[in-house]
Amino acid sequence: MGESDLPDTSPDAAPDAAKAGAGSSDVTATTEPATEDDQDWYAADAATFGDRLTASREAAGMDQRTLARRLGIRLKTLDAWENDLSEPRANRLQMLAGVLNVSIRWLLTGEGDGLSEPKPDTELAADAREILTDLRQMRAEMGRMTDRIGILEKRLRSIVSEAL
Repeated sequence: MGESDLPDTSPDAAPDAAKAGAGSSDVTATTEPATEDDQDWYAADAATFGDRLTASREAAGMDQRTLARRLGIRLKTLDAWENDLSEPRANRLQMLAGVLNVSIRWLLTGEGDGLSEPKPDTELAADAREILTDLRQMRAEMGRMTDRIGILEKRLRSIVSEAL
């Protein structure tokens, strides 16, 4: 049985207050057909915590597994956060903001220092897209290298302490 098959009992998988509490007055049912504007998941007035988390993770060039490993949480926990099934506690929220280079306030409300709304009419030149792709790959490699350095330092410390 793999880690993703286990129930998520981590302390950081706190239930969303809106789902755990009394009826949510923010949710309204609509019978109107969806328009193109309704499908813009990242509009400032429509984005949820999970949307902002997903967008900032992708902008940082990380996949879910990498971010979960860097935060020390299960992949299932991160997936629940991104799908607005639960929310992180304050300590993980602070770590998220630091790792993703956005403010806690932006993650929670969409206000403050964070990602800008995408500009739909702006096309990047092919060279700029290639550079951005390279930068994202390098950032991901640096994260992996940082993790590896930590492991090697830990091994070295244990070897040195055993030798003394």
